[in-house]
Amino acid sequence: MKRTSYIFIGLAIMLSLAFFGSCGKKKAKDGRTDTPTSGTIQFVADESLSPIIEEEKTQFEFEYPNAKLKPLYSDEVTGLQMIKDFKTTLLFTTRGLKDSEIAYLKSKSNVIPSVFPIGYDGLAFIVNKNNNDTCFTVNDLKRILTGKATKWNDVVPGSKRGDIEVVFDNTRSATTNFVVDSVLHGEKFGENIMAAKTSKQVIDYVDQNPGSIGVIGSNWLNDRRDSTNTTFKKNIHVVSVSIKDKATPMNSWKPYQAYLLDGRYPFVRTLYAIVVDPHKALPWSFANYITNPRGQLILFKTGLLPYRGDITFKKVNIKK
Repeated sequence: MKRTSYIFIGLAIMLSLAFFGSCGKKKAKDGRTDTPTSGTIQFVADESLSPIIEEEKTQFEFEYPNAKLKPLYSDEVTGLQMIKDFKTTLLFTTRGLKDSEIAYLKSKSNVIPSVFPIGYDGLAFIVNKNNNDTCFTVNDLKRILTGKATKWNDVVPGSKRGDIEVVFDNTRSATTNFVVDSVLHGEKFGENIMAAKTSKQVIDYVDQNPGSIGVIGSNWLNDRRDSTNTTFKKNIHVVSVSIKDKATPMNSWKPYQAYLLDGRYPFVRTLYAIVVDPHKALPWSFANYITNPRGQLILFKTGLLPYRGDITFKKVNIKK
């Protein structure tokens, strides 16, 4: 009887070793060792989103100290290509996947990509701090971007500022692609357009060149010292945009959260997480963290508009 028991125990141990051995080989072949709360991964994000992604990354790693997230800040075109080539499992950008892209990924991996919105920001236009011409119509901006208005007096009669220079972060960025699709509706850029390499360089260029207009994501604007998210950076002016035929201070709006929410600011972008993670491990966990209440609160505190949550803005009277 004892001998029979020993045989069964021995067989059980051998089967267990064989099972775990096969699992170990599978994991080694795949190269993934991360879990939802531990391990190291690299992911990709459009550079224009780096301020909010850095905030979310820092808090996630604080809550899960065994997790290490390594962001690669690139342009939207490169990020989408890396997803298609399976060189990354997670991408943050400002557009979802097309049906053809989803079908391609499914055909190559048998994994259904997960695409979900995480929040909203505004496409912001900025000018030099010494430039007080800060109210423009949507049509004014379109004329500038297409090169139909190349001098300041073309949009501001009587202006002596000279030529208008328009600077973007990158020719392949989410910012540039949004302008082409949602502002110009396919029209070509004018010859007065130039590209820096990063959003910070756009801000620096506008700070140093009085005749320039910069185009960046609104998550680059907020003064981090202001917890109310109502103060923009001091070294630039943020343009107010009107959908009317003539822009005035009363009908033009800046990309504050309230105006992104109620639609008064016309250039609103949806921010997306694109996940292609067959293991539903660390990439999936981080993307979902941003959509959960804590991640959405972080997004709100950085001056962007969360995708989830009941948000109410109230008018207050301030007595001086």
